[in-house]
Amino acid sequence: MLLQNKVAVVTGGTRGIGLAIVEKFLENGASVILFGSRKETVDKALSSLNEKNPAWQVSGMFPDLNKPDEIARAFSEIKQKYGALDILVNNAGISQRESLYTYKPEDFEKIMNLNVLSILYASQAAARIMKEQGGGVILNTSSMVSIYGQPSGVGYPASKSAVNGITKSLARELGRDHIRVNAVAPGVTETDMVKALPDAVIQPLIATIPLGRVGKPEDVANAFLFLASDMASYVSGEVLSVDGAARS
Repeated sequence: MLLQNKVAVVTGGTRGIGLAIVEKFLENGASVILFGSRKETVDKALSSLNEKNPAWQVSGMFPDLNKPDEIARAFSEIKQKYGALDILVNNAGISQRESLYTYKPEDFEKIMNLNVLSILYASQAAARIMKEQGGGVILNTSSMVSIYGQPSGVGYPASKSAVNGITKSLARELGRDHIRVNAVAPGVTETDMVKALPDAVIQPLIATIPLGRVGKPEDVANAFLFLASDMASYVSGEVLSVDGAARS
């Protein structure tokens, strides 16, 4: 029980890697509030988790992550209900594969708003609570493409590179308040989107991964668990790659 009695918020927690993080935290004793984009997706995720273990302390909210006032209100409600906010996982995000030649300004703005600005807003609201209570942990979801780029959709690696910069900078700024800040950079991971890809697409991807397989959401969730726990009490400002040693 690495997170016994901890209170955690996971944005983008209704499916894929985010849902795996929520489940991993619950298994390790945390009370988790998952954030989703819509009430329907939040309710579906909560129903699934309650079926697995009715004893888990899990609830959900769906604030607009691009509205600082809504985020602040949500975190204030959490602090009032649970008495603390120990861990924030900024996992919500979107990806794009648009070619540079057809990239629309509004598409670039959309991806930067959700993948970057929402992290700033949520981290600001969480840090204020964490500072007051004497410390906490902020974790961000980056990506291997923040390091290696990708052949189209420049907005996505640009946004994840910004996530890395935010992570390292906030670690230096918030360390004095006993708040650790780290990121996890997943490689190709077996989400619903990846499962839907044809074998002709998947096999060339696997060929670039020395461990010989795509990652599972649990592989990534384990990295978040480690960084959220006291086992990583002297780790801050890191971007941890979880990609099977893939370098392309």
